[in-house]
Order: sequence, then C-alpha cells, then structure tokens
Amino acid sequence: MARIIAVTNQKGGVGKTTSCINLAASLAAGGRSVLLIDLDPQGNATVGAGLDKREAAPTVYEALTGAVELAEAVHPLEEAGFDMVPANGDLTAAEVELLEAGDRQQRLRRTLEAAAAEYGYILIDCPPSLNILTVNALVAAHGVLIPIQCEYFALEGLTALLDTVRGVQASANRALVIDGLLRTMFDVRNNLANQVSEQLEAHFGAQVFRTVIPRNVRLAEAPSHGLPAVAYDRSSRGALAYRALANEMERRHRGEAPSGATTA
Repeated sequence: MARIIAVTNQKGGVGKTTSCINLAASLAAGGRSVLLIDLDPQGNATVGAGLDKREAAPTVYEALTGAVELAEAVHPLEEAGFDMVPANGDLTAAEVELLEAGDRQQRLRRTLEAAAAEYGYILIDCPPSLNILTVNALVAAHGVLIPIQCEYFALEGLTALLDTVRGVQASANRALVIDGLLRTMFDVRNNLANQVSEQLEAHFGAQVFRTVIPRNVRLAEAPSHGLPAVAYDRSSRGALAYRALANEMERRHRGEAPSGATTA
C-alpha cells in the first residue's frame, strides 16, 4: 500500500516542486515504485519532469472530474524512473467545480484509491496556496512534507500551514501527520539562514529532517532539461542531498533511529 505524501507550502519559491521531482526520482532509484501527481495548475512539476504540459493528456483535471480513470492519466517517465499524472491550466477549472461538489474535500482521496496498491509512494505537488486543491491533497495524504527556505518570513508562513493541517486533522483526516520539515536552498555562509535553521530545530525538534538541501546550480539547471537532478547530474551536491533525503525518509517510515545529518 502506497504512502501518500503531500508536499506543500503556501509560500512560493521554496523548492517545493524541485523537492517533489527529485525525491520521486531518488525513491525510484532506490527501487521504490513512485507516482508523482502534479496538483498545481502552473504545471511546473510536469515540465520539470520532462512532459509538455500543453500536449500531455489526460491530466489530473480529467481524473479529478471523473472524465477518465486515474490510470488513464498516468504517464511513465523512463529517464526519471517514476510515473506521473501531469497538470496544466485546465486544473484551475477544477477548483471552481470542486467548490460546488458535495464531496469537494474527498475527491482526490477517492481518485487515488485504485492506485494505492500499485505504488510504494505517491507524492503530491501542491499549489503554492491553501486552496481546495491543497485541502484535497491533505485529506488524501498520510503525511505532509514541508519544504522551507531558511529566511525571515519562513516561520510566519509555516504557522498558517500548520493551522490548516490541524484543521484537516480535526475534520477530515485524523491519521494525517507531519512527515517532516525540509530545509531547502540552504547556504551555510548565510548567517540568517543558520539562525532560522536553529530556530526550526529548537521549535520542531525531530520533525525537522536532518538532511539539508543546498543551493546548487545543477538543481536549478535540471528542470530546463526536463530531468530530475539525480538523472541530470547524479554526482552533484543537490542530487546527493535528495538521495540522502529519500534514505532518511524511508528510515523514518520504518521507525529506525536517524543517522548522521547531511548538511549543505
């Protein structure tokens, strides 16, 4: 049975989509069967994984609205090593349709039921806002992964997201847990980044992944080639960090004690 993970932060530009793509590829490289669902109408994960969002069809929109079964919207990505359900601007219409639906918060959960037995992990790249699509992802998920850039407003934005998670836990998904907080685009030479990192560890303790994702040119370049960094340059610091994250995540899910940190 798949572990379903919503990767979300309502603040844009924190490495959310980069984390989705590279974590999916890293888990797949470790022998796991992985499905990545792009739930963002911008379709950045779709493009970054090598699909043309204007041509890829069917998409998650058709799956959510019941026009097709989820399996019909799955696109195998041979080079990346995982399967994907793409998204494009059509998904914006689903936001309006879901608001008028009686099962508006449960639609994604029901859509994923048949796929849960086919994969080890299902990752959901959420939009950078706390809208009905994000709520659908949280209702469908077992865990939440929160990428955080260690900057001044990071903790302020995190509060709103955690309030939303608690609301979903109370009303629609009592089993939902925080899988972890992931520090991204980290520059160890930046004093503010180090201070925010220390604040996160002090406040959230073991919920903060020991693995830290560094600022890395190869991570930034890879999406323009339609590849995860772990396929574009597997020896780059960014690729190695995401492989370490995948290993750390799997150890957590097995209940094993954490090993040493991977730092930027």
